[in-house]
Amino acid sequence: LTTNIFIFACIFTFTLWNNIQLSMENEFTAHYSSSFLAYKNISELHISDFSSLPELQVLNLSHNLIRELDFSVFKFNEKLECLDLSHNNLWNMCCQTLAGLRHLDLSFNKFNTLPICQEFGNMLNLEDLGLSATMIRKSDFRGITHLQLHTVFLTLEDLAHYEAKSLIKLELSNIIYNSTDFPFPPFDPLKFKTLNLRFNNVDLSWSILVRIFMIVWSTPVEYFTVKKLTFRGSVQSTTNTDFSLLSYWAQSVYSGSSMKALILDHICTKNENHCHWVRTLAKLNLSSNKLTDSVFGCLPINVQILDLQNNQIRMVPKDITELKALKELNIAFNRLAELPGCSHFRGLELLNIEENSILIPSSDFFHSCQNIRELRGGHNPFQCSCELRDFVNFEKKSGGRLVGWPESYVCEYPDDLKGTELKDFQLSELSCNTTLLLVIALVVTVVVVAVTSFLCIYFDIMWYLKMMWQWTQTKRRVRKSHPEDLQSILQFHAFISYSERDSLWVKNHLIPNLEKEDGSVQICLHERNFIPGKSIVENIINCIEKSHKSIFVLSPNFVQIPSLILILLEPIPQYLIPARYHKLKALMAKRTYLEWPKEKSKHGLFWANLKATLNSNLPISAKVVVETD
Repeated sequence: LTTNIFIFACIFTFTLWNNIQLSMENEFTAHYSSSFLAYKNISELHISDFSSLPELQVLNLSHNLIRELDFSVFKFNEKLECLDLSHNNLWNMCCQTLAGLRHLDLSFNKFNTLPICQEFGNMLNLEDLGLSATMIRKSDFRGITHLQLHTVFLTLEDLAHYEAKSLIKLELSNIIYNSTDFPFPPFDPLKFKTLNLRFNNVDLSWSILVRIFMIVWSTPVEYFTVKKLTFRGSVQSTTNTDFSLLSYWAQSVYSGSSMKALILDHICTKNENHCHWVRTLAKLNLSSNKLTDSVFGCLPINVQILDLQNNQIRMVPKDITELKALKELNIAFNRLAELPGCSHFRGLELLNIEENSILIPSSDFFHSCQNIRELRGGHNPFQCSCELRDFVNFEKKSGGRLVGWPESYVCEYPDDLKGTELKDFQLSELSCNTTLLLVIALVVTVVVVAVTSFLCIYFDIMWYLKMMWQWTQTKRRVRKSHPEDLQSILQFHAFISYSERDSLWVKNHLIPNLEKEDGSVQICLHERNFIPGKSIVENIINCIEKSHKSIFVLSPNFVQIPSLILILLEPIPQYLIPARYHKLKALMAKRTYLEWPKEKSKHGLFWANLKATLNSNLPISAKVVVETD
């Protein structure tokens, strides 16, 4: 049988169109079955029997004694759609085209050859055809190969001759039997020599099921499909429906089986205790079951095409046997969270992982799956982040290996990118390369530090900062002080003590810049404010007590006095200060001193800082005395 025609050979259920209820309610339906007319067994048909029923659509003549049939008896029944002539004694018939006929059942009759007339080829509306014969030949089906038949129903109880490969695809449906005895001695798939065998809706005892499979395994069948398999009884105390048992059946027969593909549908559990497969098995379909990750622990090592779609697989374990021959793997409609690598499938060429739960494809996939020619990975909830860039780059470099690109590859997360196609998702190299980002940040930091250091040295910024700090601290101390307690004894803002060697600087620079014409700063000098007759020590103590601050121009050494302002004309390294002046060392270590800058541009800030340290209100009487002096 060529394409377009599917053969359904049912051993246990022989009824067709059992949903059609035929009666004599109106002229559109006529029922002449002996089950309703028990008193009359119809053996002949005449044109007059139906000429008065031009609107007849459904005619049931099953279960009678009709031996010969001339289709011309229905020439006035142009609207006839369903004709049931099953369960008669038909062995000969004369055909005529019934253009409106959709369902014709000639099964369970006495035909030697298949009753397929040339006129059947003109019944373009024919959908279901029931036949019976004792022999089957390839040529029998030539007249109807062009028809779009849904079902060809054969009864083969008395089959005496079968021409090899007449039936390319054979399906046995509704095989339901409660007994443990082998129910159908005539059944022998060896007769059919079909290449494609399907069992649909099978419900048998375990012993019968094993016998059937052992028979099938010994046939030339290359594609064997079992759908909706149920068995009763026990298998060494095992009661679960178990697909690995089929591998046991395969191992139970000789290894010369020609089986290439095994398709198991609606098989729910798996037992890993026994895993033996016939070595010639090349195609295995385990789709639409409830298999989990453990299925990879029991697979035929020479399988080339493996279909595991629509199961409950969450991941491909890393400790499985390598399937070197595997070329095509379908794991669509499962629960995978990441792309499986190809470390165990190094020859893999086609991979389908659509409709899973893959957020970010693993990097291992791109390194291990070098031979992939076609990848179906769409309709997954992709999380668009830096890790997805490798997957997008894979498409750019692969030259069309991603099937369904770009419409099937869409961002699901984050929410602000939801619905964005992966081809439009762009991230810069800098934002995704952490190492590069750190290197750039380090380089920028070094450059900024270097430039800042250069500017500080070139413009002497640190000196300015230090002077600003001193000025700020002085202002703060002045605000916290209580000058009213000192008003009664203070007459001067500052007492200046200096070495004679520095007198020119004091008279030419220090005094003129502090004592300006406005009289805002009063300075105590020994030359004009020491009281004659008193000792130098007494005068110094007296001046210090009457001054708010004491200014020491350091070149000699001084003892520690509470209100000292230290001015360094030149830097004085600690090692140059003699040991006997340890108090001066301690003073310089714990008090901030003012340095006289050599640059004229800094002199203004120096004087401002010095005046700020002297800023205090003297008694009015003290000011008057100084001025009269």
